Formats: sequence, structure tokens, C-alpha cells
Amino acid sequence: MSTSATNISACPACVAAPSAESIAAKRAERDAGIILSLPTAHCAVCISDVERTLNAMPGVKSARVNLTQKRVSVAAAPSVTADTLIEALKGAGFPAHELDPGLLSTTATDRAGRELLMRLGVAAFAMMNVMILSFAVWSGAEDATRDLFHWISAAITLPTLVFAGQPFFRSAWASLKARRLGMDVPISLALILAASISLYETMMGGEHAYFDAAVSLCFFLLAGRYLDYRSRAAARSAAEELAALEVPRATRIGENGEEIVPVADLAAGELVLVRPGARMPVDGVVTDGTSEIDRSLLTGETVPLYAGAGTVVSAGEVNLTGPLTLRVTAAGRDSSLHRMADLVAVAESAKTRYTSLADRMARLYSPSVHILALGAFLSWLLLTHDLRLAINIAAAVLIITCPCALALAVPAVVTSASGRLFRKGLLIKDGTALERLAEVDTVVFDKTGTLTLGAPTPLALDRQDPRDLSLVAALAGVSGHPLSRALDAALSGMAVAPATVTEAHEVPGYGVEARWQGQAVRLGRAEWVGGGESEETATWLRIGDAAPVAFRFTDSARPGAEEAIAALKAAGKRLILLSGDSEAPVARLAATLGLNEWQSHALPEDKAALIGALQGEGHKVLMVGDGLNDTAALASAHVSISPASALDAARVASDIVLLGQDMSPLPDALSVAVKARRRIKQNFALSLAYNMIAVPVALLGFATPLIAALAMSSSSITVSLNALRLR
Repeated sequence: MSTSATNISACPACVAAPSAESIAAKRAERDAGIILSLPTAHCAVCISDVERTLNAMPGVKSARVNLTQKRVSVAAAPSVTADTLIEALKGAGFPAHELDPGLLSTTATDRAGRELLMRLGVAAFAMMNVMILSFAVWSGAEDATRDLFHWISAAITLPTLVFAGQPFFRSAWASLKARRLGMDVPISLALILAASISLYETMMGGEHAYFDAAVSLCFFLLAGRYLDYRSRAAARSAAEELAALEVPRATRIGENGEEIVPVADLAAGELVLVRPGARMPVDGVVTDGTSEIDRSLLTGETVPLYAGAGTVVSAGEVNLTGPLTLRVTAAGRDSSLHRMADLVAVAESAKTRYTSLADRMARLYSPSVHILALGAFLSWLLLTHDLRLAINIAAAVLIITCPCALALAVPAVVTSASGRLFRKGLLIKDGTALERLAEVDTVVFDKTGTLTLGAPTPLALDRQDPRDLSLVAALAGVSGHPLSRALDAALSGMAVAPATVTEAHEVPGYGVEARWQGQAVRLGRAEWVGGGESEETATWLRIGDAAPVAFRFTDSARPGAEEAIAALKAAGKRLILLSGDSEAPVARLAATLGLNEWQSHALPEDKAALIGALQGEGHKVLMVGDGLNDTAALASAHVSISPASALDAARVASDIVLLGQDMSPLPDALSVAVKARRRIKQNFALSLAYNMIAVPVALLGFATPLIAALAMSSSSITVSLNALRLR
């Protein structure tokens, strides 16, 4: 979740005002014709560099970066294409891809949070002023002075309750229309009764008015509601993010040549051109061209695959090295990427059916409160025939049993636990995530980018022939292939001077070839170079007719992965490694980390199906993953965690984000979750114990609404202090 910093202001409403950057970014996004994702943008310098690069381009009217969502919104002339912008950003060091503005909720803002914060500020401001007036009355103000202070209190309290109490009144009205008693029904009744009785007493010149009780009650309840909102606020829908990853436009090859058309206009059987570096806009079959395609987002497979005539490709895969012509088999809503988005949407809706401890308590609590208050009113009316006294006692019962402590029981603990875990490098996004995490008995891990860093690292380069290293440095610099980039970076770090080669060029789908000292040299795929099988990921170098030499790669385990696995096993959790990668690297990593259960070649639907099967057997599954292929599994798991380096859609689908590279905080998260659930139950017990003592006092008529409000506030403070013990 994202929060914007707020400045303390004398005006209560100002604390909720959005920053100028936020307003400008959202306005630009709303008006923009092109929206690009910026996965590597992370600071103010990135904002400046991206905006300066784009604004300098001919035809660009404005460019505004939203760093929170890692997107840039561009308003430009029709002649400016997304590909042109992406190429310019690539040259500036910022990889980007286009998002479909029509599938993004571009006007989504933190309105609910700002609204609650604004109402909380107004309630606090009013409470302080009414308390000052109440102190004067308690100190001995009488007759006309007392009545004047009561009227001033009424003038402050009544508009405040009408404005600040809106969240409770709206929710209560919705509950009543649905013929059920929600938590906000007794809250609203307590506010209305306290204000009404106070106004009646003021009009009749009575000694006691309870405006301070009403506005204090409103403030404490709003504080609980805001804590609850902040702990539950999530970013955007993962299904929405997945849908926005679909390429909105494609290059169709028709009778009149190439034309840019919306993907939604494509039909099965038509031909589209996909240039190097672009994502596949449709599901299709390659009819012309050779290249390599990166399927890691969809399958987790780390090694790019050869693509030639007859190769079946899916929307969302990346074409790496050569232009491809595809015959469309499915586009738009029928594509595999869109079907995955639908799968995630279904999984998310299933997860929202989880009932929190607070909700389960509320089902019993609300009817009981109303029955008690009604019983008190009728009993005292029959006994005394004094309507005024009966209403006062009924109001005291409603206030003293007001579920403020109950409302704070969960968010106070979640906020405290979230702060503790944040300092350990874990960001809690969902309000019920800790409750669900405490129930976990099975942990399913993705491999690439989760248990590993997701980047190929060359092995034993210092053992290779210096001549070979020099040639590889020359050839790798020509290619954009991930393995070539890894070799180029590693050899540059070793200060290896590239050999002098001629006629160097990339052969799409195969590798790089050149001439060196009259001989042909090649760096690339085993079958093209003549290399053999390798358990590790490898690329091969061949000089002339000499035997090919393998340059092998590994994907290093994340820091703390081994410690995290050992701690989780010691805690009695069942651990499973589930990866779309090939068998050899999966088996090797499982052996290294001590994981006995593992599965390779797992497709996105396979991962979601396995988690569904485990949960069908009664297991509570924690899914830890980072890729697009993990998104459905993350959404369908009982609770989910993704690294901060994960794809946007995976981070959005997850309940918790691992902020650093170190995985050692994972066992701590489960431990803190168990302690948090214990604190929540303790808070409920404190709440119930308080009610068992306070309710009889109110029912017997010994508690005025003011005393009831003070007792209620004391219970809320006790619950909050208990929650702080987690820190």
C-alpha cells in the first residue's frame, strides 16, 4: 500500500490534502494517450531523467512519472508511438513496456483514506474544544454560564457528528436496508442518542449534557476505523494489472502493407509482425522468421527458447533477437494472458471470503448490544415510568458496550505487528494477512527470482583460456541475449579486452558469429555451435573447426534462503518447490537448500491447481513467488508473499512484500503472525471482560453516558497498550 506524507496543519481538513506531485501525476495519467510501465524507476533522480528524456522528444506535449505505481503518462501527438518512447527510454537506461490505459483504473486515488483522515482531524479538533468547555462545567459553572457552555458545545458537536460520523451512519443505513445488524448500527445509535439526550438536557436547562462523550466516542471510533483502513489498504487489483500488461496495439500485415491496429480488432488467421524486443500481442504460430523468445514471465523458464516457423507463442512472451511474423490464433479477451487475468480475478474473489476474527465476533456482538439496550430501556420505563431516565440508561448501555475496543482489537495489533515486520524488511498489505499467516502449515516456493536472484551468473570464468575470454567479450557485446549480457558484464568487471573481430552479427534464434584471424567464430546455442548437453544453463564458443567450449551459468540462491528453509522446517512446516524451469536446475537447487518436495515444468495453471488441491485437503498454504506465472497461485493461496523485485502484478496479488533480497525474515513473519493472533484473542478477552463488568453497572443505572464514555475510552486504551507489546 502506498501512503503519502502529511504535514501537521492547524486546519484539520488539510492533513488529508494530497501532494502536488500526486495530483499532477494522476491528472497527467488521466489525460495521457500513452502509459508506460517503468519497473526499474525507484527515486527522484529517475523521475527527473525519465521526464527530461521524454519531454525532449519531438511531438511529446508532457510526460509525468508516478513513482508509486512505477508508470509514466505521456500526452503526445498522434505521430508519436509507444515504441518510439520505449526506445528513447531504453537509451536512457530505463526499460519500459506499454500498458493499456483503457484497462487501468487511472483515476484511482486514496480518497477513502484521505476522507477518514480528514474526518478524524475534524473530530479531534472538536473534541479538544468541547473538553475545554466541559472542564469549565465540571469545575462548578452554574445556571446561565453552564447553559451557555452547553449551547456552545452543542454548536460544535452536532455539525461535527453529522460530518465526522458519516462513515458509521452510511454503513449502518446500508446494514439496515439489507436487514442485518452490522457493527456500525450500535455505534450510530450511541452517537445519535448521546447527542439527542444532550441537546434535550440543554434545552431543558439540565445540569448534565454529554456532548463531550459523543464527540470523544466519534473520535476513538474514527481512529480505529482509520487504523483498520491503513492496515487493509491494497494497491490495485492484480487482475487489472495483468490485463494492462496486454499489448494494446499490434502491427498487422494486410493487403496494403503494415498498419498499427488495436489488438481487439485482430481476428484469428490474420498476420502480425513482432519486432525484436517487443512482447507478443496475441497467441499465434510463427509463419516467418527466426528468433529467441523469453517466456520467463509466463513459465519461469530462465533460458530463452528458439522460435522458428511452426513455433506456438503466447501473448506476453518477449521476442528477443529477430523479427517474427505470426498467424493469430487468439487475441484480446481470448488470449492466454487474458485467461490468466480471469483466473486471478476468480482467485482474488475467493480470498475475500475469508472471515476475520473481528467479523466473527461482530456477528454475535451487535445483536447482543441492541437486545441489552432495549431491555434496559423497557425495564426502567416499566419500573419508574420515567421516559427521560430510561432513555439515559439505554444510551449509557449502548455507549458502554460500544464496540470501540472490539474495533481496535485487530487494527491495533496489525499496525503494531506490521511496524515490527517492516523493520525486518516485510511490508504487510492486507489487514487479514497476519491472521491467515498464523494458520499456515504448508509453504510453496517459486524458484527463479524467489529462492534465486533470477539473474544468470557465469561460472569459473577465471579457469577459461584468456584467448576464449577475449573472443567471448567481443561476441557477447554484439548480442542482447540475457546470457550474452551476463557474460559482457562479468568480463567487463574482469577488465578483459575484447578481441578484434570482423563481420560480427547476430543470427536471430541462434547466437553471434564473426570472423577472427581468418576463422569463423560462433557464440550461441549448443545445436548451432555443435556443443553437447549440459546440466547447467550454458552457451558455447567455437573457433573454426576446434571443439566447442562451454560457458556455464548458475542462478545464485537468494541471501538467507538456506537459513529460512531450515527455520521453516524446524517449525514443522511442509515445504514444496514449484517451478516452471527445467528439471536439472530445479533438482540442483532443491538439493542445495534441503527441499525434499519439488516439481519442474509447472505452468501457471499447474501452480494454481496444486495450491487449490492442497487447500482442498485442508492445508493452509503460503505461496512465495515473483513472476507473472505465479500471480494466479499467489492470489489463490491462503496467504502470499512476493519480493519487491517481483513483477507489478505479482506484488499486487500478494498480501506481503519482501522489501530486500534477504529471505531470512520469512520465518520471523510466521512467528510474529502467531504472536499477533494471540494478542488479538487477548484483546477480545479484555473487551469481553470489560463488558462483563461495565454492562451490569450501566444496566443498574449507576453509569451516566459521560461515565460510560470514559469507561469505553479506558477499554480502548487498554487494548491499544496490549497491542503495543508486540513492538
